[in-house]
Amino acid sequence: MSELIADLFISVDGCAKGSRSPAFFGFGGPDLDRWIRDQMKRPQRHIMGRKTYAALAALPEPVHDEGSFSLAATPTTVFSRTLQAVSWPHATISDDLVGTVGRLKAGDTDLRTIGSLSLVSQLLQAGLVDRLRLLVFPLIIGETGQEPAFAQLPDIGLDLVGKSVLDQRIVLLEYRPSGAPPYAS
Repeated sequence: MSELIADLFISVDGCAKGSRSPAFFGFGGPDLDRWIRDQMKRPQRHIMGRKTYAALAALPEPVHDEGSFSLAATPTTVFSRTLQAVSWPHATISDDLVGTVGRLKAGDTDLRTIGSLSLVSQLLQAGLVDRLRLLVFPLIIGETGQEPAFAQLPDIGLDLVGKSVLDQRIVLLEYRPSGAPPYAS
């Protein structure tokens, strides 16, 4: 049985992006680059929402690198109720998140989210996430922060199963959802 790994890049105050912040909130580095490359090399199926797919598929040719070619070549399921076609050779479309992810998890290839904050929220609410990995970037974006990562979720308990620091500033926290938090019982 495979696992579903949900990766989120967030600020310390839990925002998935800022109105003025560039990719990786401007804190890229060799450790982060290596971590991303290592994750892309793992056997996996990507799952993403329509907005993330459209943004990645629309990147102009001059910005394509090894990572973007690898991304497009990896089996991917795009979840959308409106998208009619995808251009990546190994991508499919589904409008049934819970049913499709349940079937895919019965296989032997791990699933990994790419972006897609609302998709991760829906997967957490449905109890389908096996590992939640948070890459916490060293900034507070109270003034320009957008898309609070956990605003629409119920209370969910988490067990810490791993932690590390990338580039001496980005904290990688790995959790397993554990159901209701202790105060809820």
